[in-house]
Amino acid sequence: MADAYPAWSWNLIADLQQMWAFPFMVNAFRAGTLIAVGAAVIGWFMVLRGQSFAGHTLATVGFPGAAGATLIGVGASYGYFAFCVAAALVIAAVPRGGGADGGHESALTGTIQAFLLACGFLFTALYKGLLGGVTSLLFGSFLGITTTQVWVLLAVTAAVLAVLALLGRPLLFASVDPDVAAARGVPVRLLSTVFLVLLGAAAAEASQITGTLLVFALLVMPAATARALTARPVLSLALSVLVALLVTWLGLIAAYFSPYPIGFYVTTFAFACYVLARVGPPLRRAAAPRLLRVGGAAR
Repeated sequence: MADAYPAWSWNLIADLQQMWAFPFMVNAFRAGTLIAVGAAVIGWFMVLRGQSFAGHTLATVGFPGAAGATLIGVGASYGYFAFCVAAALVIAAVPRGGGADGGHESALTGTIQAFLLACGFLFTALYKGLLGGVTSLLFGSFLGITTTQVWVLLAVTAAVLAVLALLGRPLLFASVDPDVAAARGVPVRLLSTVFLVLLGAAAAEASQITGTLLVFALLVMPAATARALTARPVLSLALSVLVALLVTWLGLIAAYFSPYPIGFYVTTFAFACYVLARVGPPLRRAAAPRLLRVGGAAR
């Protein structure tokens, strides 16, 4: 079975030329780049706002959306976006806050996740044809991405980034200190609703590469890695995008030359970056006094 996959020759230029000779791989890299940028930016705000659980739920409900769309005979992409955005609106309908409100939001979010995930498996059971793409829906695939899908992803990513560019400053203010922002006239509730819709759209598009169970890797890990490296917002956001692009491109290359799902590679590379970001700085700080002593003794 392994012979069916291209062999890695260790000639990087030749390997990349071979890979990009196929239109489906060119589309995969275009789609992956768009998805990585959109997920990294929206994920950075998600981590800042402490809404990682909501992001995980919106990623998960893409599975029943895609399965339901396949069941009724329409493209899976429509199901991704319909279910993720609809779930975002339902979650946004619950007031966000501390105490009882925060617990209510978490309970509703978990309820939506469990119910819709069960619906996804029901839809796959009701499907009378050969639904061999269940693994792809859950764990991702780079095969079959069309030029039309790339254009759709470009439009979604551009729209998400454009809205974030317009709302970035008040959203950042409302995320850091919502009470003070509300006191100064910032529409915190409206911003929260818009953000959740954007998060749903980002989760829907990312699901088409990483799969619904592993889309969380692109939403949270690059942002968490960047925030572990620096507290400066602009630099942290830029690092989040760079990490997302790196792990997506490496994941596509690794998946092309192996029989394993791309979601596994993207998640593994993203996790490795996070571990390095968390472990690296403490190790450097611990080693610095020793290096200074060695340097002083040498002089």
